[in-house]
Amino acid sequence: MADPIRFRAVGPGNWPDLARLFEARGGPKYCWCTLWRPGRKSDRQDPACKRSVLRRAVLGGTPVGLLAYSGPEPVGWCSVAPRETFRDLGGGAYAAGISVWAVVCFFVPRPMRRQRIQTQLLDAACELATEAGADVIEGYPVDPGSPSYRFMGLVPTFRAAGFEEFGRIGKRRHAMRRWLGAARG
Repeated sequence: MADPIRFRAVGPGNWPDLARLFEARGGPKYCWCTLWRPGRKSDRQDPACKRSVLRRAVLGGTPVGLLAYSGPEPVGWCSVAPRETFRDLGGGAYAAGISVWAVVCFFVPRPMRRQRIQTQLLDAACELATEAGADVIEGYPVDPGSPSYRFMGLVPTFRAAGFEEFGRIGKRRHAMRRWLGAARG
C-alpha cells in the first residue's frame, strides 16, 4: 500500500522539494508557475528567470502554494495564495475587509495522475486558506474539453469541492468561489 498523501505549504524549508518536482521530467520548469505572479516580465522570459521570481517569493515569505507528498517525495503542486499576491485574475468584487485567496494552478506528474491527488490538493488549499484567515477562496477552472488553461483545474473538480460559479473570464475560464467558515458575501 502506498503512503498516504500529506500536504505542506511551500516555504524556505521545502523550496528544494518544489524545485525537484518542477525540474523533474514532465514538470513545469518552462513556466515555474509565474503566469499570474508579479515580477514576470514576459512569456519569453528565460525559465531560470521565472524560477528566480518564484524562489524570491518563497524565500521572502510570500505564500505561493502547497505540495502533496507521498512519503518524502513531492507528488503534486497547487498554487494557492492571497489574491493580492497575483496579477489581476478577473475574479469577484467583495466588501472591504473580506480576505480572498485564489487557486491558479495544479501540477501532478503523469505517473501519479488518476489517484485523486488534484482533488485532495484543492481540499488542502481550502484548509490552508481557512487557517490563514481567508473568508473566500476563488478558482478559475475550465471545462474538461478545454484546449487551454487546463492547469487551472476543471469545473467538475471545483464543484465537487463546494465551489459555486459566479461568472466567466474570457472564453474558457469559469469564475468559481467557495465561502469559508462562517463568512458569507
